[in-house]
Amino acid sequence: MKLESIEKIFNVLNETAEILQAELSCTYLEALAETGENIFHEDIMQEELSEIIRKRLEKIYSELSWNQFSNEQIRKAYQLAILKGMKDSVQPNHQMTPDSIGLFMGYLINKFFENSQSFSLLDPAVGSGNLLTTILNHLRPKEINAVAVDVDDLLLKLAYIGANLQRHPIQFFHQDALQSLFVDPVDAIVCDLPVGYYPNDEGAQKYQLKAEEGHSYAHHLFIEQSLNHIKPGGYLFFLIPNDLFESKEAPKLHTYIQEHAHIQGVLQLPLSMFKNPRAAKSIFILQKKSEEISAPKQVLIASLPTLSNQQAMGSILQKIEKWFAENKY
Repeated sequence: MKLESIEKIFNVLNETAEILQAELSCTYLEALAETGENIFHEDIMQEELSEIIRKRLEKIYSELSWNQFSNEQIRKAYQLAILKGMKDSVQPNHQMTPDSIGLFMGYLINKFFENSQSFSLLDPAVGSGNLLTTILNHLRPKEINAVAVDVDDLLLKLAYIGANLQRHPIQFFHQDALQSLFVDPVDAIVCDLPVGYYPNDEGAQKYQLKAEEGHSYAHHLFIEQSLNHIKPGGYLFFLIPNDLFESKEAPKLHTYIQEHAHIQGVLQLPLSMFKNPRAAKSIFILQKKSEEISAPKQVLIASLPTLSNQQAMGSILQKIEKWFAENKY
């Protein structure tokens, strides 16, 4: 992938976002969303700008022809701009799923849906959209009917702008995904689970995985909500904390999963990927039970090496391919 192309796109996004940030007295991330709207609509959407600023923006925008760039080039440049803005953001939920995880998730989803040319996919905690668009770019030319939900209006706007720039027709819903979701059941769900407590105790009452006392774990409720919104036989791809099954609420979660799903795989991500080893994560793959489906002969379990170690990664991919062959996918 041409680095200079990514740099060119980033420079336009960054320079115009900085101009809008100063003119609109807003944050860099808000300004980035505004400039993304301008690029998509090929027009300056902010009516309050002076003629001088409008001309300056138009000149910068005209330096690039967006059709010459691939989706991945646009996504990477946009991601760099978001990461720049997130350095100034103190919100802990403003964290982006790393590219390498998105690419690997895309590979896994592609394997499970090898024989499907089209399917529906939901991300109930889409954030800035980097995980979902990485996966969608990887799944081309499959036809994906994608739906995304997030409670954070700025992150959702950034995700929506990113999808527009990459020409992905994603349906976006701005809401708390643990409230009633007006989304038809889907074939697949992908989610970097929001880890922590769910503050809405009343809203948690409808869930079997609610805590008996105190706040419930949001990540447990997201697993239950996801199993409620997937078709029988559908697949769920979660990014989970490694200690998911070590809390006092874990036995209840384990029982619930055994009742409603078949565990397909647990793939531990390399510890080197995380600054704090206690924040390390794994990819957890489930399949919702249905009468026609039986559990896999064996669960796919692996610890992924550092992704830059090509030899070790090659042998893990061979192990995964062998597992798919033996489990008749």
